Amino acid sequence: MKRRILIVSLCIVLFAIPVRAETIRWVDFGVPYESLKYAMDMDIATFDQEKHINWIDALALAACRTGGKCPQSSVKKAVQDLKGDKSPEDLLGNLYQYYSYYHNAYDAALGGLLGSFAIEVNGESKPAYGLKAYSPVAAGYGYSHCSDFGNSRSFGFARKHLGNDLMGGAGTPIVAVEGGVVEAMGWNRYGGWRIGIRSFDSKRYYYYAHLQKDHPFAEGLNVGDIVQAGDLIGFMGRTGYSDKENTNNIETVHLHFGMELIFEESQKECNSEIWIDVYNIVRLLSNHRSSIRNTAEGWQRVYPFVDLDVEEFST
Repeated sequence: MKRRILIVSLCIVLFAIPVRAETIRWVDFGVPYESLKYAMDMDIATFDQEKHINWIDALALAACRTGGKCPQSSVKKAVQDLKGDKSPEDLLGNLYQYYSYYHNAYDAALGGLLGSFAIEVNGESKPAYGLKAYSPVAAGYGYSHCSDFGNSRSFGFARKHLGNDLMGGAGTPIVAVEGGVVEAMGWNRYGGWRIGIRSFDSKRYYYYAHLQKDHPFAEGLNVGDIVQAGDLIGFMGRTGYSDKENTNNIETVHLHFGMELIFEESQKECNSEIWIDVYNIVRLLSNHRSSIRNTAEGWQRVYPFVDLDVEEFST
């Protein structure tokens, strides 16, 4: 009898201990552009309202109901539901068991794109809330792209394309999509001259590859440097696919832009890295371009930028 009581007591204790959520090992990011745009617009529109609709909350709610497909109609319903008094748990019922996964996954992919920032115009700093990430291609420079994530690649070994290729002109200025710390610079036999930048929250690793021969990087940029969203980091080219450094061996001038999600540090460089399809994110950023000009003193940013959500990193 005593033994039975002891076993029951132990079971009660074990069930009372919260189960630690397992680290996310895979993210199939398939949120359509229209859904991203609508959720973002609603987040910005309600920022100063008593009921602020966070776009990640809305997307996670819609994803639970649609298995991650998130058509715009489901996002609109999620926004309307979140304007009411019910919590996501009440709204989802049994589907709530998936909410943490989608919320954490979308926060990792999108968490640094919206927020508070300040832009300096005519010597005056103007704070705002909204889209604070930039298209990787600077303002005034054309490019084209298509959905090419997962396409086959053969140089070196058969593998999938883990990014989005933006086709443009040689020497086109490339900027940091989001602020962060430069973690990698230099030559890679696949990516040619490339730069890797880690977001301030460490959840996103941005990869910019095939940069220009001879002059790939922004002047003075080094590993360990802090960059702000929209800062010049390099120039579009066609280097790569060669063991010989500084070689143009890519047929078409373009930027390979990729995003890796990191939920724990062991995922950063391993055989199961989490790279997501950024095509619709690039579309979302397409009208938010950073103005860069080439002056007698070198390339300069026209409108200085400060990320107010991460002031400790501000320059």
